[in-house]
Amino acid sequence: MRTSNLQAKTHPFHPASVRKRPMRLSGAALPVVLLISSMMLVTSAAWFESALIATRSAANLRDALQAFHAADSALKLCARIVVAGAAPVTPISAVEPVSWKLEPSFTAGAITPVAQWPGSILPPQCLVEGWRLTARPDARTYLLTARGFGRSRESQAWVQLELILDGQVIEQHWRRVAARPF
Repeated sequence: MRTSNLQAKTHPFHPASVRKRPMRLSGAALPVVLLISSMMLVTSAAWFESALIATRSAANLRDALQAFHAADSALKLCARIVVAGAAPVTPISAVEPVSWKLEPSFTAGAITPVAQWPGSILPPQCLVEGWRLTARPDARTYLLTARGFGRSRESQAWVQLELILDGQVIEQHWRRVAARPF
């Protein structure tokens, strides 16, 4: 049985009936794939960078909190030592004390209420300066300045307390030092 020539050309598997694709579409997938892969690379790099920044930020915050808690605890311990009368005090001044702002004075007169603070490079320090208030001459007034450290010497927190002892009355006036004095 012979099939007609017309039937053979319209048969789906006959080579003459298969249409050829236009040449202009060949290779168009490569630029699209390269574009998508480069976009994915840039996105993943941005995610990696933001994760790195978040990690550094968390470490810096941890360091700052470490230093602040060390300074705050040292300040409280120094206040207890002052109330007990066992703290070394700088000479009493008629004006607000400023020895805490000078590194040699602070280093020479500072005490360390604890030998070491966990996670800190150095133990916290406290300086007790005597102060005479003109409005309350009978009261003993002290300016306590404490400094705490984080994991490095650069991460420091400074806090202050004005302590007034007037007979049996103890007054505490907190002040936070915003910037390192030296």
